[in-house]
This record gives sequence, C-alpha cells and structure tokens, in this order.
Amino acid sequence: MSALRIPPLPSVRDLVKLYRIRAIKQLSQNFLMDNRLCDKIVKVAGKLNNAQVLEVGPGPGGLTRCIIKRQPKRLVVVEKDERFMPTLEMLADTFSTIGGKMDIKLDDIRSINMANVFSEDEKRQWDDICPKMYIIGNLPFNISTPLIIKWLKDISERNGAWSMGRARLTLTFQKEVAERLVAEPCEDQRCRLSMMAQAWTKPHLEFVIPGRAFVPKPDVDVGVVTFTPLVHPLTAHNFQLFEKVVRHIFSFRQKYCIKSIGTLFPPDNREMLAALMFKLSDLDPTTRPFQLSIKDMDKLCTAYIYLTEKHPEIKLYDYRSSHCVLPSSLAKNIQIEAVA
Repeated sequence: MSALRIPPLPSVRDLVKLYRIRAIKQLSQNFLMDNRLCDKIVKVAGKLNNAQVLEVGPGPGGLTRCIIKRQPKRLVVVEKDERFMPTLEMLADTFSTIGGKMDIKLDDIRSINMANVFSEDEKRQWDDICPKMYIIGNLPFNISTPLIIKWLKDISERNGAWSMGRARLTLTFQKEVAERLVAEPCEDQRCRLSMMAQAWTKPHLEFVIPGRAFVPKPDVDVGVVTFTPLVHPLTAHNFQLFEKVVRHIFSFRQKYCIKSIGTLFPPDNREMLAALMFKLSDLDPTTRPFQLSIKDMDKLCTAYIYLTEKHPEIKLYDYRSSHCVLPSSLAKNIQIEAVA
C-alpha cells in the first residue's frame, strides 16, 4: 500500500528551530533530518499497514512522520526528553484526524515494561508467522549495545514484547557495531555481540547512513540493522550461560580459544579443565574465537555444563575477583578424566 498523505506540517528542521531544541551530547542525541532516509528506514522495517508499532527515541519526529504515513493500527512512542513533547503531540493530533492512534510515553525505554506495549490483538504462537508488531528506533549510541543485549535476553526467554510472538526490530547503531552484529565466522568483526545476536535472531545490515545526514554530525557513520527472532534458536542453552561462555571465549580474541576458555577455571586446574572442555566438545583448542560458529559455541556450553555438574565448585569461580583452588582429590579426578 502506498504511503498516506498527511496534512501539511512544519518540517522537522523548522520545528527544531522553532522550539530551539539542541541535541544534548550527554544523551548521544543525533537528529536525522532527511525525510528520504527516514522513509527508507521505515520501509525496510516491514509492512506497517494496520500493524502495532513501537518507536524508541522519536526525538523531533522524523521517523514518526514516516511511520504514520504507513498507516499502522497503533503507534507507541517512548521518549525520555520532555523537550520533544510539543512536536510529538502535534504529530499525535495529526494522526488522530485521519483515524490513527498514537500514544506518547515520556519515559526511559530501559524502564518500560515491554509486555504492556502491544495489545494482544496480533498475538501469535512462537512457531507461527511473525506478528504485525514492530520495534523501530534511531537509538542513541550510548544505549544501543546494552539495549539490544537486554532485548536479546527477552527474545531468548520469550518475555516482554516477545511474549506476543516473534516481533521484529529495526534499529540504528554505529556502523562498526552494526558490522559486528552481522559478522560471520572468520570475519574481522566477529565478536561476542555477533554470537549473541545470531544465536537467537537473524540480523541483517540493511544499509549505511553517512554521518553527515545527522545533526549534529557524529564522528561515525550509522548502520540500520533488522532483527527477526528465530523460530528455532541456534542454541538450546539459556541466555546467561551462553553469554558467560561467549564472554570468556572472547576475552582474548586473537589468542587460541584454549587460552581464553581457561579463564572459566581456577588457575591451579585451568590447563586440565580447558583441555578437557575442548576434548568433550571435539573442537580444536588452537582455533581462535572469531573462527567459531554458533554450533561450536553451543558445544562448548554443553561441555561446560557437564564439568560444572560433575564438579559444582568450579561454577562459582570468578577470575576477576577470586582465587579458587579445588580440593586435591577433585583435581586428581579431573586429571584422570582428561587422560581417559
């Protein structure tokens, strides 16, 4: 369906000048003024007609206008900066004149109960097609990574917005972060974030926006990434365990995996347990972290669970804050297992 023509409104640039709104550096605010780019972001998000949409950090409303033109059934915008309320209220009034419904929440997206954002009208089972629910946002750089990690956890547990089904996301990140999210094994940008995103979703880098398109101009370009939650995740392990093993693996990204995986274990037993973990996983210990696939990481998690179930003491070890030594009898048992 073609975009809806909405009643004439002042341009985003004019509204920013009218209300004397300046970007706040501490909030990592960068306004996207180009209507064509806003429309391009909304277009790759999906078919928004008659859908429910959550927009994160609408700011002066550039993306909001383009979303409204796609005629969603309901639009919820979450903005923590009250300076944007007049421009957002203007858009809400305009949307209502053509039969639309727009709710404005003056709050931090990290504090919002995502389970209450969407109504149950479009709720679907997880293995069904994706519901007509979309999350779109031009995210501030300072919250983009922790926020997507938080949402990936919700996706893995089917909590929050994802208690309604496999709601899709379209978000902006610094170009380097966007490239990390989609990096495949052996690519330079492969990292912890790649593993976490690809274990539970299919991320896709849609296009890159040059920094000069934003006001004020950031020092980096911006990548637009879409995420579609997977019907069948690539790991059966829970989020916390998977994240823990991934984090330790990538603690020494360029070294052999057996070096970094050793940080899971106390120093006195590190070499034996790390070797045993790779033996159980049937993986080459001289592989480097960025070469691993999600399947490989899943095997390592399975091996780690086996070791922690057999030797519960090692589960409590934290190499950053403690120096744990296993009982000599337990160390002897581990050595026997490693030889066997």
